[in-house]
Amino acid sequence: MSLITPDFGLLFWMTLIFGIVFFVLAKFGFPMITGMVKKRSDSIEQSLREAEEARKTLKELAAEQKKLIEEARKEQARILNEAAANGDKIVHDACEQAKIQTNAMIEKAREEIRIEQETARRQIADEVAGLAIEVAEKLVRGHLNTAEKQSALIDRMIEEARASHNPVN
Repeated sequence: MSLITPDFGLLFWMTLIFGIVFFVLAKFGFPMITGMVKKRSDSIEQSLREAEEARKTLKELAAEQKKLIEEARKEQARILNEAAANGDKIVHDACEQAKIQTNAMIEKAREEIRIEQETARRQIADEVAGLAIEVAEKLVRGHLNTAEKQSALIDRMIEEARASHNPVN
């Protein structure tokens, strides 16, 4: 037997064993291997589809996030503008209220000043009247220091009273 050329019997048995092994592999091994390869291929395709869907979802979420951020900025600007307007309105209302209160206080002060002036005028008038009476009393006493002058004054006053009660006929 030579090492390079095999015998016919060895070749027969090798072919027969190869056929049996090939049959067993073809019957049981290859379907299992191709099934696993198919399964792995399907799994890879599924993963690629899921990755593509995830990428699309992330893109949509990024767009939605951008939209929400823009809406939040617009809402923030609106709220700030509204707050500024409300602040201006509150300041304006407070100024108006202060003006009203100031005017009321001024009017009250004017009324109090008018009352004080009226009271002062009355007091001055009372004092002037009192002084006038005192002066008149001193003058009358000076002129009526005798009984004759007093009697003449009384007669004259009686005549004036009669004249004022009796109309001229």
